[in-house]
Amino acid sequence: QVQLVESGGGLVQAGGSLRLSCAASGLTFGTYPMGWFRRAPGKEREFVAAISWSSDSTYYQDSVKGRFTMSRENATSTVYLQMNALKPEDTAIYYCAADRRRYSGIVRARESAYEFWGQGTQVTVSS
Repeated sequence: QVQLVESGGGLVQAGGSLRLSCAASGLTFGTYPMGWFRRAPGKEREFVAAISWSSDSTYYQDSVKGRFTMSRENATSTVYLQMNALKPEDTAIYYCAADRRRYSGIVRARESAYEFWGQGTQVTVSS
């Protein structure tokens, strides 16, 4: 059974930082491209960042470029999202997800490209 478990969310002031983690089990983690998505209150879930299985490629939503960094550690089956210079508009539930296509060097932003999802972790940024 595949499980993706996010952690690291919390309450932070604007300008602060958080590091989200997503621990995976039940899948050959090192072969899957991974993504982070978020759902803000009253909005649709949206793409945040993605990383290829080999870490060669990353892709970010324009609004987080230069502030967020996604990385992965295949040895521990964990993917990270380092979030700096946080803004109130970053407030959301953050989800990690595993892409359907193993070994793909292409990182994708569409939700339908992802097969497995975590339950999410809440990030709240106060002004």
